[in-house]
Amino acid sequence: MDFDLSDDQEALRSGARELLDGLAPISGVRAVVEAGGGLDRDLWAGMVEQGWLGVALAEAAGGLGLGWVELAVLLEAIGRHAAPAPFLGQVLAIDALGRAGRSDSVASLLAGERLACVAWSKASSAVTATGADAGWQLHGRSDPTPFAPSADLAIVVAESPDGPALFAVELDDATRPGAEPAMDRTRELGWLRFDALPAERLGGRDAVDALLDRGATGVAAEMLGGADRVLELSVEYAKDRVQFGKPIGSFQAVKHRCADMLVDVEGMRSSVYWAAWCLAADDRDASVAASTAKIWGSDASRRVMASGLQVHGGIGFTWEHDLHLFLKRAQLDQLTFGDAGYHRERLAALLRPRVEAGESII
Repeated sequence: MDFDLSDDQEALRSGARELLDGLAPISGVRAVVEAGGGLDRDLWAGMVEQGWLGVALAEAAGGLGLGWVELAVLLEAIGRHAAPAPFLGQVLAIDALGRAGRSDSVASLLAGERLACVAWSKASSAVTATGADAGWQLHGRSDPTPFAPSADLAIVVAESPDGPALFAVELDDATRPGAEPAMDRTRELGWLRFDALPAERLGGRDAVDALLDRGATGVAAEMLGGADRVLELSVEYAKDRVQFGKPIGSFQAVKHRCADMLVDVEGMRSSVYWAAWCLAADDRDASVAASTAKIWGSDASRRVMASGLQVHGGIGFTWEHDLHLFLKRAQLDQLTFGDAGYHRERLAALLRPRVEAGESII
């Protein structure tokens, strides 16, 4: 079988990189960071204009009718540029609202008229829901949520009387959180606090699982892009940096570091695109693949960033070097939608019934 991207997918990758090279060069990202971090409105408008928000949405619903493999291509490119835009959260919100039949809300998000964020918390009891379909209310505080300070709508996972459920919450000046100090300044970060805040129920456990599968895969794709770029930066530096009269890339220890980084990046690539394919094909292993991608991505991203720092001799951690932007962004991504430990437990729970039934887990 041919597991390479198709010609159309390669063209999409090329076009995405070209757009981001123009609208999100590292100098532009730095300008956003130095201004306090947050959202690049020009970049966001470019993404909306290109129709990126509807890549995985059916044509009948106003999207481009492609799929999650194409979406992973875009997310990888976004990760390579550390792009300061709420793309993943917006796409996840569009998907969740579309599944719930909220076509009016989908249309406004597709047009970029409103911004959405997704509040998923590792502890199931972080946010709780009370009431019934006639009037739900949320209580508690979510985990740190990217772009919550700019959002008009929040998609929130909360514990309801009948188990985990998915809710939509309207945000305004009174309920929208302020931006919190954070190491990753390529994205806004806020804590959503709910004090009997009205909410609309979008679905139950199945909707929550679908959101987690897509969120974990999307974050893993962004981590892949960031790790791939750090590998490139490290190889370029190893060729240029001279010590003892030789490029440091000629030293065996540095070569081994770069080789290990390549192995990790390619492992991330395989797991990400397997998960994306499973989501696109509605494969029964979609949850298994999503958790596998998040485990691989979280662990491998941490190793790649650490090796990148070693190759750069520590300069990569300074504000003057671009590497620190990817390092700090990766640290947030490694935790978003569950860290590696969370997804190992989830993967074990998904596979245990197959083992007990004597079935293959592959």
